[in-house]
Amino acid sequence: MQLPFQPPVAPMLAKLSTEMPSGENLIYEPKWDGFRALVFKSGDDIYIQSRDEKPLCRYFPELEVSLRAAALPARCVLDGEIVIVTGDRLDFEALLLRIHPAVSRVKMLAEEKPSAFVAWDLLALGDEDLRAVPQGERRKRLEVELANVVPPVYLTPATRDREVAKRWFDEFEGAGLDGVIAKPDSIGYQPGKRAMLKIKHQRTA
Repeated sequence: MQLPFQPPVAPMLAKLSTEMPSGENLIYEPKWDGFRALVFKSGDDIYIQSRDEKPLCRYFPELEVSLRAAALPARCVLDGEIVIVTGDRLDFEALLLRIHPAVSRVKMLAEEKPSAFVAWDLLALGDEDLRAVPQGERRKRLEVELANVVPPVYLTPATRDREVAKRWFDEFEGAGLDGVIAKPDSIGYQPGKRAMLKIKHQRTA
């Protein structure tokens, strides 16, 4: 692939916080309840990598097609989440069913409940490696590059307003979201490091 770096890349991780952090330097985003994925795109060549650095393309064949048609940059690397929506909420169980050895079953499930990709970070654009660029600048670049993206590929919402983040935390739980992520705007992308904070809903059996 004609990119400044090749897969696999260890994704940047988050450490658990028991309360919503505050600070002018934080960017808040919803925490999606799906499969973490890095997308490498070079023309029509698509490679989807899992959190544990394994290929995911065979389990989400329809997403490969969607990513080619989504008005993404010709060459880029994105970090984000694969999700499936059933009704008005995220369906993590439907994602788990995709990890199946039978190609015919994966194809059937893809037709019944197609997946979507929610992007939240831009790690490379063309020949440019953006991993050393501060988070805040990467977010701005991501918004520009995904301004015309089409479903089922989406740009995740982001805010610097802690009160908005708290509302997301409270209101989105019913839709199956997992909480909120807080990212310092000054940090580069740190593969394998717990450089972000996650505030998760406490679910009881």
